[in-house]
Amino acid sequence: MSCLNTSTRSHPAAFLLVGIPGLQEAQFWIAFPFCIMYVISVLGNVIVLFIIKTEPSLHEPMYLFLAMLAVTDLVLSTSMLPKMLSIFWLGSREIGFHACLTQMFFIHTFSSVESGVLMAMALDRYVAICCPLRHSSILSVPAIVTMGSLVLARGVLLVSPFSLLVRRLPFCQRCLISHTYCDHMAVVKLVCGDATVSVIYGLFVAFMVGGFDLFIITVSYAMILQAIMRLPCTDTRLKAFSTCASHLCVILSFYIPALFTFLTYRFGHNVPHHVHILVANLYLLMPPMLNLLVYGVKTKQIRERVLRIFQQKGI
Repeated sequence: MSCLNTSTRSHPAAFLLVGIPGLQEAQFWIAFPFCIMYVISVLGNVIVLFIIKTEPSLHEPMYLFLAMLAVTDLVLSTSMLPKMLSIFWLGSREIGFHACLTQMFFIHTFSSVESGVLMAMALDRYVAICCPLRHSSILSVPAIVTMGSLVLARGVLLVSPFSLLVRRLPFCQRCLISHTYCDHMAVVKLVCGDATVSVIYGLFVAFMVGGFDLFIITVSYAMILQAIMRLPCTDTRLKAFSTCASHLCVILSFYIPALFTFLTYRFGHNVPHHVHILVANLYLLMPPMLNLLVYGVKTKQIRERVLRIFQQKGI
């Protein structure tokens, strides 16, 4: 195998992705629900992007953030699922060293971007509820574009060193990755030299991205809930609570699996490996589908536009 041909280099020519350790015989069937989730996510997010682009009335902060989230979800899920399906259905486990680093870069970069967009959407909800008269002036289109650019730049700048650090580490012919995709820590575990710098930098990025974004989201929703409780009308409060609950479900569906995966690598030695890998896959596939349902299907303007399109087509 090419991954063992390492006599003249410190890293393997390729890695072999195991898939889900302990569930190799069931992987063929496990791939079907993952594939269905991916197809729903891709079709739904493409429709949402088309509607937001073609409907001038939707060129507002909430929908522009939703468009950013849809693009992020498409890139994130597409970065890992096609290769995962080739492992489960075709037995194609090999992935080139540089292809692995590229996949690692896209997965971690756009995980960071997703976190940043969710944080920006929480800020948007805070401004809309707590400062409604200043919403359009605070969150103008240039301000939203700037926020999106900063979130993307943060992800690229913070994640790029992952691949650069891994390239400098020796692997000593160890090439079997116990995962369905090239996760940073799964690759670093194969290193036979001192990987302390990579591990510490991974912790730094996790706290810089997840820690900061979660702090802003928590503060935003705490202030939103305070504002909701001061509303005089019970129906208005219930409607606001319903909207916030939906948004919080999306946020929790992203951060809880991410936190579980992060902690399992470092402290979860008693967690079954197949459970860890399944959660790591759901962490990338579940939020895109939930984002579509919560922000797309439940949004009245988008739902009505989709129904109009189907009616015009006679469907």
